[in-house]
Amino acid sequence: MDEFQRDDDAALQQTLLLAQQGDADAQFSLGLCCAHGTGVPADDREAASWYRKAAEQGHAGAQFCLGLCCAHGKGVPADDREAASWYRKAAEQGHADAQLFLGLSFADGKGVPEPVMDIMSQLEAALADEEPQPQATVDDREAVFWYRKAAEQGHADAQFWLGHSCAHGKGVPADDREAASWYRKAAEQGHADAQFFLGVSCANGKGVPADDREAVFWFRKAAEQGDPDAQCYLGLCFADGKGVPADDREAAYWYHKAAEQGHAIAQLELGRCYANGEGVPQDDVLAYAWINLASVQRGEDAQEHRTRLRQRMTPAQIAEAQELSELVTEIADGGDEPTPASISGDPVHSSGPPRDAVRQAQSYLALLGYDTGSMDGLLGERTTAAVRRFQQDMGVTSTGRISE
Repeated sequence: MDEFQRDDDAALQQTLLLAQQGDADAQFSLGLCCAHGTGVPADDREAASWYRKAAEQGHAGAQFCLGLCCAHGKGVPADDREAASWYRKAAEQGHADAQLFLGLSFADGKGVPEPVMDIMSQLEAALADEEPQPQATVDDREAVFWYRKAAEQGHADAQFWLGHSCAHGKGVPADDREAASWYRKAAEQGHADAQFFLGVSCANGKGVPADDREAVFWFRKAAEQGDPDAQCYLGLCFADGKGVPADDREAAYWYHKAAEQGHAIAQLELGRCYANGEGVPQDDVLAYAWINLASVQRGEDAQEHRTRLRQRMTPAQIAEAQELSELVTEIADGGDEPTPASISGDPVHSSGPPRDAVRQAQSYLALLGYDTGSMDGLLGERTTAAVRRFQQDMGVTSTGRISE
């Protein structure tokens, strides 16, 4: 602990002294300092060591943090079993984060006993001469038990997962009204996933009265936080005039936001916008590029659109699109991974390219579509500073090829 001794911060020195004397709060504080590099060099092993000293004295916060260290192998060997054990110790003291993470451990079967049927479910299945249903596992019920503990303390993530469990009948009887109720509690705290699912509930009238305007309200809340599902759904609402006046420009705007994040439906819809000139200038080359990206995930659905679009393109447009498609493929390929279908319409590899690489390719398309203004010479000379910076970052030459 020489780093602490050399530090001239009096408060830190006092914390170190108390920690060395066995004060659990001080030990936990030092663990946080080491983990985050506050006043001392960041050191995961040192952090885990101080967390353990406090955790063994029953400090709930330290128990939770030590569980995280064990789960992620930060400063200690990764061990899901030990992680779940420390989560439980903290959860039983009412630590809301630990309750959530213990619930997630049961839901994912990480570090907890193998799922087993509870006695009543086994008896009921035997009497009915049926196979026990997997949703009756003790693990799902345990997960819900801990979600509820944290949710009742106002923990937004736990409220969302409890709502999700209620919606899908995982560990509890399916109940759309209760699901919507928990989604709303989390949504009102700004939880983007809950906002999106509450929007879906409002749109479909599941657990709440059907209300397109309220659905749009929640979709927008989540979309503005960057949720791609909400962005896509909001685009669909604007396209169809559901809950808002129909507005093709707004629809294309939100499709674009989601498409950049790899959302296949948004990519396909944005491609159709370009193909039809709805909300954006009509452009078959960009339409083809976005639909081609969608085909990696959407398969035949997107491929049919791509085939129809190809039939009306001129040889020059096809050649231009060929260049763009090859560039996107090179960026998305990442080396040995399978690539998206080419301009020729070859079958799409089922696993597709690495997600991060696809996002890089999508960002490139976004720059081309939104920063150049005109699509003339799409793969020739690019005049905007944004595109030039992107070329330099990605190692793209002026011919549209990836530099060696």
